[in-house]
Amino acid sequence: MIVELGHYALVLAFALSLIQSVLPMVGAVREDSRLMAIAPPVSVALFMLVAVSFAALTVAYLSSDFSVVNVWENSHSAKPLIYKISGVWGNHEGSVLLWVLILVFFGALVGFFGTNIPASLRAATLAVQSWVTAGFILFILATSNPFNRIVQAPLEGNGLNPILQDIGLAIHPPLLYIGYVGFSITFSFAVAALILGRLDAAWARWVRPWTLLAWVFLTAGIAMGSYWAYYELGWGGWWFWDPVENASFMPWLAGTALLHSAIVMEKRDALKVWTVLLAIFTFSLSLLGTFLVRSGVLTSVHAFATDPERGVFILVLLCLFIGGSLTLYAWRAPMLKQGGLFAPISREGALVLNNLFLTAATVAVFVGTLYPLALDVITGEKISVGAPFFNLTFGPLMIPLLIAVPFGPVLAWKRGDLLAASQRLYAAFGIAILACLFTLWL
Repeated sequence: MIVELGHYALVLAFALSLIQSVLPMVGAVREDSRLMAIAPPVSVALFMLVAVSFAALTVAYLSSDFSVVNVWENSHSAKPLIYKISGVWGNHEGSVLLWVLILVFFGALVGFFGTNIPASLRAATLAVQSWVTAGFILFILATSNPFNRIVQAPLEGNGLNPILQDIGLAIHPPLLYIGYVGFSITFSFAVAALILGRLDAAWARWVRPWTLLAWVFLTAGIAMGSYWAYYELGWGGWWFWDPVENASFMPWLAGTALLHSAIVMEKRDALKVWTVLLAIFTFSLSLLGTFLVRSGVLTSVHAFATDPERGVFILVLLCLFIGGSLTLYAWRAPMLKQGGLFAPISREGALVLNNLFLTAATVAVFVGTLYPLALDVITGEKISVGAPFFNLTFGPLMIPLLIAVPFGPVLAWKRGDLLAASQRLYAAFGIAILACLFTLWL
């Protein structure tokens, strides 16, 4: 009964997400306060329904209900409690449900705490968030239902992959997903702002905390995953520049650039077009990572699924969300007003330089990750791109970036003095040289 309740809650959440994806957006465009007022309570209700669904699947794992296919395939009755809980998201179906839970959680946070955001922008943002929510709930219901039953329930389950029976599974995926999915809110803010034609310094001030929150969790998730890979298989082994690891690294690089670009937009009302494009690209890379992990196009210990039908479904969602947002961007971006001007030698200039290097690094990782796949599809030739390529392309981009990083914070806004900034860094330069010498001596 509990399992059926979880499935029913997910169906209700899908219906509610369709309502929220339409009515608040109509209200925001027409400035209809009654329709806009629908968005906040519905966003909270959406979260509660998906939370009930996720809780139902968790109960099935805790009670070792092997009449549920997902539990039978990924658990057994003797498994420790921590691995029964983490086993909920240690598989494709459960992990997508966790993905959606975090997606609606961010929507509920904006709906509940976003009282300082203009009503039209908040309503439009929650509507865009519901477009993504509806797409992924439909994906679960159509191709990845975690609540499917077995007619004759087995006495025991198959258990979880031994590599995944680790405390890292309990920590790494939730952290990573909060970072991955957290960028959906910045994407929704960007699309909503383009639809409403409202993109200014205030918009950057509302977006930056959400970007920072997602970036912090994504950083923690990648760090935890790296440590897990180190003691599980050895650093520099299978997971070193693994394509699925790159899939989480690309949105981190783009998100870092977005975080710095939003600072310039907030302080100087500049880089509007670039900032909103980064907001779209960052979440697009998160969606791309989801496709790579779940489509079967990659062979990796990280890959959750190898079903081509699921890959096609996610690819359709990818084209709809990324293609639609970029089309909207191409239409609306030329209408945006130019922001404040600044000299090349300034704090804004340093942040722009930071953006250029980070974006170029993202492109390098993107090409190295997807080129083998594209070549295989076009010519049938199979190649592997590993550490030598990334060391030669990614490494040289990071060196000048790290050299430039100390200067940015000590430069003035609008127009700075590089010589004065260098003089303020003499002590730091001396400590850095000593640290290098000490390292070489060790």
